[in-house]
Amino acid sequence: MLPEPSLTKNDKKARWLIGIFSFVVFAVVVSLSRIKLEVDLGFDVHIFARINAGINTIVSILLLLALWAVMKHKYILHKKVMMAAMVLSILFLVSYIAHHLLSGDTRYGDLDHNGELSDTEKVQAGGIRIFYFVLLLLHIFLAAIILPFILFTAYRAMTAEYPRHKKLARITWPIWFFVSVSGVLVYLMISPYYA
Repeated sequence: MLPEPSLTKNDKKARWLIGIFSFVVFAVVVSLSRIKLEVDLGFDVHIFARINAGINTIVSILLLLALWAVMKHKYILHKKVMMAAMVLSILFLVSYIAHHLLSGDTRYGDLDHNGELSDTEKVQAGGIRIFYFVLLLLHIFLAAIILPFILFTAYRAMTAEYPRHKKLARITWPIWFFVSVSGVLVYLMISPYYA
C-alpha cells in the first residue's frame, strides 16, 4: 500500500522554496573556492573529508536499499530509507562546507604538498590524473544539478503524486547514485595528496 500524503500540495510554493534553497546551496559551494579560514582547530581538518566519504558510502547503500524496497513494493521502508539518505546528505553538506572552509584546495599529484604541481609530479601521477579530472568534473557538474531533482522527487512523493514521483525518480536516482559513489572515488583518489 502506498503511503498517504505527508504534505499538502502547493506547487507554486514548492517551486519557490526548492529553487531558493538549491540556489543558496549552489552559491555557498561555489564561493568556497574563494574562501579559506585560517583556524587551528587542533586536529586534522581532513577528518571532514573522511566523514564525507563515509556518509557518501552510506548514502550509496541506502539508495540501493531504497531501490530494492520500491521494487519489492515495500513503500514505507522505501520512504524511511530515502528520508535517511536525505538527512545524511544534509549532514554531508555541512561537513563538506566545513572541510573546504578549513582545508582549502588540494591538487591531484602534489606529492610534496607545496600547492604547486611540478613536471615530475605530473609524470608520476600519469594518466590516472586525467581519469581523476574527468571523474571530478562529472561529479561536480552532476552534484551541482541534482539537488532540485532530489527535492522535487521527494516533494512528489510527500504529496502522494506517485506517477510524477516515479517519473522524476527514474532521472534522479541514477544521478544521485553516481554523485554519491563518485564522491567516494574522488576522495580515495585525492586523499593521498592531503597535506
